[in-house]
Amino acid sequence: METKNTVCTLAALAHKSRLSIFRLLVEKGETGLPVGKIGTTLRIAPATLSFHLKELTHTHLVTPQQDGRSIIYRANFATVTDLISFLTDNCCDGRPALCVPKLKKRRTPLRSKP
Repeated sequence: METKNTVCTLAALAHKSRLSIFRLLVEKGETGLPVGKIGTTLRIAPATLSFHLKELTHTHLVTPQQDGRSIIYRANFATVTDLISFLTDNCCDGRPALCVPKLKKRRTPLRSKP
């Protein structure tokens, strides 16, 4: 990932609603969620949700897929992996294993109003 792409990707996540959408889609994994379910889960109005999904799609953090009359959105884990790699490539004085994120239980619920 290039620096310019990294800045755009981080900027897309630097908004409370977009971060909530992204975290919800990460939680759902490869299954993803239809647009309506994202909106009702996070209590985001359809027009606002559409704007935020467009921003996340533009930076390749999420991918849409038409499914009949619905659009299913999924987190793009390849982009997330590239972002984490970019941020940690030169870390920890030659000991990159120290930068590997540790999985832990979530402390805050995703379903709070953004």
